Amino acid sequence: MKSRRLGRKNLWQYYAMLIPGVVVTFIFCYIPLYGVIIAFENYNVGKGFASPWVGLQNFKYLFNQPTFTRTIWNTLFMSIWKLALGIVVPVAVAILLNEMRSNKLKRFYQTLIYIPNFLSWIIMAGVLMDILSSGGAINLILHSLGLPTVDFLGNAKVFPWTMIISDVWKGFGYGTIVYLAALTGIDPTLYESAMLDGATRWQQIRKVTIPLLMPTIILMTVLSLGSILNAGFDQVYNLYSPSVWETGDIIDTYVYRLGIQQAQYSVGAAVGLFKSVVSAFLVIVSYKLADKLAGYRIL
Repeated sequence: MKSRRLGRKNLWQYYAMLIPGVVVTFIFCYIPLYGVIIAFENYNVGKGFASPWVGLQNFKYLFNQPTFTRTIWNTLFMSIWKLALGIVVPVAVAILLNEMRSNKLKRFYQTLIYIPNFLSWIIMAGVLMDILSSGGAINLILHSLGLPTVDFLGNAKVFPWTMIISDVWKGFGYGTIVYLAALTGIDPTLYESAMLDGATRWQQIRKVTIPLLMPTIILMTVLSLGSILNAGFDQVYNLYSPSVWETGDIIDTYVYRLGIQQAQYSVGAAVGLFKSVVSAFLVIVSYKLADKLAGYRIL
């Protein structure tokens, strides 16, 4: 007991380093929570927080709007596909890189696929607009092959898939690094034993690599559930247009249009509060599942 107390006293420098972060978090994350009251008022800028109290009227109005239910569906559709492909693609690429014999080529490809992760969505939006426009590289290739061109950013049916695939392309490099790190922890003698039993490389992947990767895959999947309602505001906002609102509008862009562009502060706050409550519940569930399925605990 005495040694534990001494150990904690010796850690005071680390606790002191946390103070600036705690103060900033309190100022910018906890103090603004008072603004949640706007969701229960008919907010007027002139009256401020003394605006008339309307209770749950904003939420009733919200759930009666067909655009809101459509927005929830769009958000879930994009998020679930991004989550699924965001697991499958990095795992597949990590296994392929792990099977490469040349370390130089392995490092080259690893760096190449990781570069997009460092670019902001403002930069990526400019790149994608150039590539996917009617006169962009992809449509020029399709035209040269005698295939019909595709309006990737203006066609309501194509736009969600454009968002999903471009998001996976930008972020799968980070996931690949995570799974490559997990692959380095696999005991090489397991592969040697499999080879002695006559297993091919594909059989080694199926019987050794994938089963030993499953705890990491489950953990990453479960921890991603808490952000299922975050379909990527930066990405969608920089690439969408009114022509694709029907299938491309997500909760975050919906809140932005209501609260900022249309000045419906109360309704926008109600949407944000709804999303926050659901996300908080999903975070709790995800950590419970992470503990149960992968033995992961915060404390």
